Amino acid sequence: MSNRKQTLDKDLAKIAHVEAAVHQSAAGVVNHGVAILFLVISGLIAGLWSGVATDSVLVVVAAVLGGYMALNIGANDVANNVGPAVGSRALTLVGALIIAAIFESAGALIAGGDVVSTISKGIIDPSLVDDNTTFVWAMMAALVSAAIWVNLATFIGAPVSTTHAVVGGVMGSGIAAVGFALVNWGTMSAIAASWVISPLMGGVIAALFLAFIKINLIYQDDKIAAARRWIPVLVSIMSGAFASYLAIKGLKRIWTPDTWTVVGIGLGAFFLTWIIVRPLIRRQSQGMANRNQSLRKLFHIPLIFSAALLSFAHGANDVANAIGPLAAIIHTVEFSDIAGKVAVPMWVMVIGAFGISLGLFLYGPKLIRMVGAKITKMNPMRAYCVALSAAITVIIASWLGLPVSSTHVAVGAVFGVGFFREYYTKHSKRRRAMVTRYKPADVEAERRVAPEEIRHRKLVRRSHVLTILAAWVITVPATALLSALVFFCFDLLS
Repeated sequence: MSNRKQTLDKDLAKIAHVEAAVHQSAAGVVNHGVAILFLVISGLIAGLWSGVATDSVLVVVAAVLGGYMALNIGANDVANNVGPAVGSRALTLVGALIIAAIFESAGALIAGGDVVSTISKGIIDPSLVDDNTTFVWAMMAALVSAAIWVNLATFIGAPVSTTHAVVGGVMGSGIAAVGFALVNWGTMSAIAASWVISPLMGGVIAALFLAFIKINLIYQDDKIAAARRWIPVLVSIMSGAFASYLAIKGLKRIWTPDTWTVVGIGLGAFFLTWIIVRPLIRRQSQGMANRNQSLRKLFHIPLIFSAALLSFAHGANDVANAIGPLAAIIHTVEFSDIAGKVAVPMWVMVIGAFGISLGLFLYGPKLIRMVGAKITKMNPMRAYCVALSAAITVIIASWLGLPVSSTHVAVGAVFGVGFFREYYTKHSKRRRAMVTRYKPADVEAERRVAPEEIRHRKLVRRSHVLTILAAWVITVPATALLSALVFFCFDLLS
């Protein structure tokens, strides 16, 4: 009888696995079907609303490619904004998808810019391209190569910079079309430097904030009193940082303030938030136990707001990666003119904004889980440090004129949080004193572990770190090579 029961359990388990596999396959088919339908609609919109009489087929194909790129931006890049909040359980996956989709679309449509750069960060000189057809094929090749590369990165679970993918695509097709003289190598050197600068800045800033939280909140005898003192300050820093971030990067379409105006906006947001949040935190913390769990609850709402604001700013900035080359193609076909910056028709902006949101819903959960949980374990306080670091790093980089990737900053901040945890766990006397006082059983358990094992205990998964770093390093050369090959194919077909 026992053997029969075990056999039955095994058979039921197999059936459950098969059902799960079938369900996953069906979901994948539905997702692909919806994505294809969106691309078809993008082509139809271009055919009906572009107003281009000649070479309309080129515009339709370009719109489909722009939609494909937007889907991949949503699938890969948006995870950096909401992944830590999901990993810390401050947001559910569904809640994060909804918030990110709404604010990504709002950022793209409200603050995405009336005018976008068609040549991605000025890495090539369009005046050297004297043939309109050559320029159109070069932009097409850049879109195809960037989208394919980001798609591949999403498949292997590596968050990469879509900006760098477009940079590589434009550079590769430009070199194939005209030659190496077309590339602004000074700009390319600055972009290459950002591969190191972005994650390092993000990681260091996130680690510093986590150190501040550990010293001033987590390892304090009276955690609630510490929370009442410092959480309003931390939330105000977040508010001031995001206000400055949006003023610098996210409101180009509405207003372009000068440096001192940005500083005033940031300081004003800081003090206003502190005045509002201080009594709210005091009220919310009434009756809370003197535990770390109470601190985590107090960070939930700030984390949700930070995810929304990061998504808005990301939509405002990175929609250009999908629609920049597309807008360049439409302008060139319609006016027979090659321009470095062009106006963006609203239908093009809609394709970019809706494509990013749809890509997030259809394919984003994989990267959200990677950024939020698989690199290192997140809680609300660590996730908050990542969000703060992302905003502050971009502000500093903008003032210094350094080109940085929001993806590299956010993922670098996740690395910084994880590696700091490793260091602090092994070396902090303050932590050990607090654990000895309140959790003697944990200390006894650590004593029974071999010293070699403690020294080699890792809180960051190295395999994921190496995969992501490798994807970062080869993004520009890979997309450049692929773009050049695609351009030669287009040239042969034409």
